[in-house]
Amino acid sequence: MSNSSGLYIILVSVHGLIRGNNLELGRDADTGGQTKYVVELAATLAKHPEVERVDLVTRLIQDPKVSADYAQPVEILSDKAQIIRLGCGPRRYLRKEVLWPYLDTFADELLRHIRKVGKIPNVIHTHYADAGYVGSRVAGWLGTPLVHTGHSLGRVKLQRLLEHGTKPELIEENFHISTRIEAEEITLGGAALVIASTNQEVEEQYSVYDRYQPERMEVIPPGVALERFYPAPDNWQNPPIYEQLKRFLHDPQKPMITAISRPAIRKNVGSLIKAYGEDPQLRELANLVIVLGNRDDITTMESGPRQVLTEILQLIDRYDLYGNVAYPKHHTSDDVPDLYRLTAKTQGVFINPALTEPFGLTLIEATACGVPIIATSDGGPRDIIAACDNGLLVDPLNIPDIQNALRTALTDHQQWQTWSSNGLTNVRKHFSWESHVEHYLEKVRRFPQQKIQSLLSPLIVFPATEHPGWNIPETNHLPTADRFLVTEIDNTLLGDQEALETLIERIREQGQTTGVGIATGRSLKSTLNMLEEWEFPMPDLLITSTGSEIYYGPRIVTDTTWQKHISHNWQPEAIREAMRNIPGVELQPADAQGKFKISYFVDSSVSPSYREIIRHLRRQQLPVKGIYSHDMYLDLLPIRASKGDALRYIALKWGLPVKRFLVAGASGNDETMLAGNTLAVVVGNYSEELQKLRGYAQIYFAQGQYAWGILEALDYYDFFGSLSQTQPEMVLV
Repeated sequence: MSNSSGLYIILVSVHGLIRGNNLELGRDADTGGQTKYVVELAATLAKHPEVERVDLVTRLIQDPKVSADYAQPVEILSDKAQIIRLGCGPRRYLRKEVLWPYLDTFADELLRHIRKVGKIPNVIHTHYADAGYVGSRVAGWLGTPLVHTGHSLGRVKLQRLLEHGTKPELIEENFHISTRIEAEEITLGGAALVIASTNQEVEEQYSVYDRYQPERMEVIPPGVALERFYPAPDNWQNPPIYEQLKRFLHDPQKPMITAISRPAIRKNVGSLIKAYGEDPQLRELANLVIVLGNRDDITTMESGPRQVLTEILQLIDRYDLYGNVAYPKHHTSDDVPDLYRLTAKTQGVFINPALTEPFGLTLIEATACGVPIIATSDGGPRDIIAACDNGLLVDPLNIPDIQNALRTALTDHQQWQTWSSNGLTNVRKHFSWESHVEHYLEKVRRFPQQKIQSLLSPLIVFPATEHPGWNIPETNHLPTADRFLVTEIDNTLLGDQEALETLIERIREQGQTTGVGIATGRSLKSTLNMLEEWEFPMPDLLITSTGSEIYYGPRIVTDTTWQKHISHNWQPEAIREAMRNIPGVELQPADAQGKFKISYFVDSSVSPSYREIIRHLRRQQLPVKGIYSHDMYLDLLPIRASKGDALRYIALKWGLPVKRFLVAGASGNDETMLAGNTLAVVVGNYSEELQKLRGYAQIYFAQGQYAWGILEALDYYDFFGSLSQTQPEMVLV
């Protein structure tokens, strides 16, 4: 990789079969224009001198049913671009609709990758709703600007399917549409920039979302690879795909009506066949060539493609189109530009009859090869034809409209020539990848000047916009820090203003590679209120509610993987019921409770001992962890949760050894994170319950109280230097 100090851009496209060469476009509903888009965007970005590195991140697939290419963890695209494949969920290839349960794992793996790189990306650019969900989380954790391209939108798809007569329950079962729409709402709320392909996409499609923010949206049409898509030269010979077409056609010399798409309901190929089959003049004028990806056996395909292809074969049979329609089973990516050139050579036309088309990459590819186009009036084709002036728009549900447009293109030869010429000129002007990247980077350059408040995601619980005077950094140090200081708030970090100010200044001067975290029994809101009140800068990491919640700054994004981990066998109602009649025990106020924390006041003069309370719960077969502190506070947590467990989870997740964490505490609430391999300090004003830790290896008992004790430990461990492994002498107590 380049050693320059340019931009580091991560592109995230989770689903589909993505590789650098010979893309299997149309193999299934997930391997279409989006996969081509992201590969070509990555390659073109990497050519730009301002860009240092581009990682196109997708899912690792180990499945004998697909190529071994998709099992390579790294695939080099160029000296500055590569495909990174990360495992999540089952090894086998899965369609995007069933990937949702595994996306939190994908986000964790993406963080692990960024940690290995050792540099926070300047931009995380996500593609489609699933990647948007992943990117919203990771960008929020890092404080990195999020760019998003939807490619297609769930609310629009839902509307079209309902109009098509599909039952709502069937839509939900097949497409998990509500989960997708919620992910899109979250993504739109957190994105610094949404890249749309057309004005119609911004004004009519995104506008139906609750988080619609047009001021953050920019129309940047995708490009076409002009080195691959160009008109046939005068001496051009019929390509290999021509031999396949000849198998189907009585007169292969006739003009071609060509359609290339995935076998998806939305592509509306059935209406095209009806329009052709019901019009004798069209059948006389031209052949129909339909390329719908690659297939071996329709009966073994997934239900969606199987349904589409079965309907198409039935329509061909109904209208007896044998000899007039070609529908090859296989083609390569190199065959696609040849199909366009062959269409132009026969003076045919390319058509996209989709119910809705966010953009229409095939349209600009055909245009670049000199083919006039006919396309759906719903979506991106409006802008393409407006820019290129090379064809007609049609209502995809109006059969006569499709027939009239095709007849015009095939019978008016002067108009055909004009459209062909216009397209060749204008596609180079408006739809090159180079111009796309220039426009893209122009927007990206503005991100460092934007205030972090403008990029806040809807996941924030405590918006920084309400606290303009608080010191909130723009990025998180977790991916780059080589050590971490984690401290309790009460009676540890806070309590002495002079000591706190001295600590803040020392971290600022010497802790350039140090991350800062808080680990507390307080709720998130209470924690943030206290930090703001004492003017402590927003930490990179927040462990709250006694280790049952983890958040990453500066946008306060929840670690949902941790929540899923600790939720195992958590039975809060049963625990409350079991605690109800224990004497001397009283629930704390609602603001002290958490989803995974039940907190009590304990009057030790009346109540059973802490051990007896825990034994009582265990006899009820309730797996629970108790944290007892100050001889009066009892927190009940899931068996997997505590400050120490949360800290070790974070260390593993971010790839930072536990021994590079300096943790500071003052009460029994902190015991689980003080013990073990961490560098630990107990400040001078500690509670008596920590006395038992005196003499433990790597637990330093400071003389100084509050933050003075933390400052003492910084020197004791040479924390900003070599991280000395000095062990205190064991003391027998």
